[in-house]
Formats: sequence, C-alpha cells, structure tokens
Amino acid sequence: MLVDFENLSLDSRVWIYQCSRSFSDDEINEVSKTISNFLKSWTSHGNDLHAAFLIKYKRFIILSIDESINKATGCSIDSSVRFIQDLESVYKVNLLDKMNVSYKHGDFIAYKPLSDFKKMVKNKSISTNTIVFNNLVTNKHEFLENWEVPALESWHGRFF
Repeated sequence: MLVDFENLSLDSRVWIYQCSRSFSDDEINEVSKTISNFLKSWTSHGNDLHAAFLIKYKRFIILSIDESINKATGCSIDSSVRFIQDLESVYKVNLLDKMNVSYKHGDFIAYKPLSDFKKMVKNKSISTNTIVFNNLVTNKHEFLENWEVPALESWHGRFF
C-alpha cells in the first residue's frame, strides 16, 4: 500500500539506494511511477506493506515501510532487491554497490569509489566537515537526523 512518506512513523524502516549518476527529470517521472506501482502491490505473506518512497537530489531512492503495521520478511525484501535490480538494468545505473561514497561538493553530489574517497581524505581534498550521505541509517528518524552529516559524524569518520 503506497502511503505518503511524511505519514510514516519515525520508527519506519528505510533502505537507501544511491545511484551512480543523476537521473534526468524525465527518468525521475518514470522511476517515480514505477516505484509507486511496485509499492502499491508490495506485500509480506499476502499482507499489504505500508510503504513510501522519496527520490532525493535526483540520485537517491529511499524506500520505507511502517513495520508497526506489517513487517518486511525475507521474501518481501528479496522482491524489493529484484525490483531495484530491474531499475538498474532499465536505466543502466548502479544502485546496489555499497562500496561507493556520495558526498556534497558545493551544489554537486559527488559519487566516488571508497578507495578514491580514502585517498581524497589522505590528500585533504575531503575534510571532517564535508557533508556525506550515511546510507547505513535504518529508520526514518535516523534518515531525517543522520543521513546528511559531516564526515566526522558518520562511519566515514574512521578515515580521518
């Protein structure tokens, strides 16, 4: 069941998929429709999942479900991963590679392999105050409070 992200509880579970490039405006419209259709029919053992999504900065797909109503199970999570893999195939993007880092560089969102990010820290091209995207957050509250944070305040801080 598709619901508005704003209406989900702060405990709602989130999954963040960062894209290897920005989606165009036309792609965002298409992807939004495709995600909406998927979420309308996303179930767990036949029970509707109260699910929502956001697309942020033309680059991040955030899926969320209110598990106080129905919990996601292995099968439902697998179906969402297959859905994301289908998006990767259709749009020729990478959404599942967790070994890449996204961060703000002015108004631009940079996307780098983790190895390059580490080198940039060493070369002081990245500072402890650089805003990074902590895609390891697990619920809506963490997403709202700790997704966009200075590098030192996230798991990225271990590289300084």
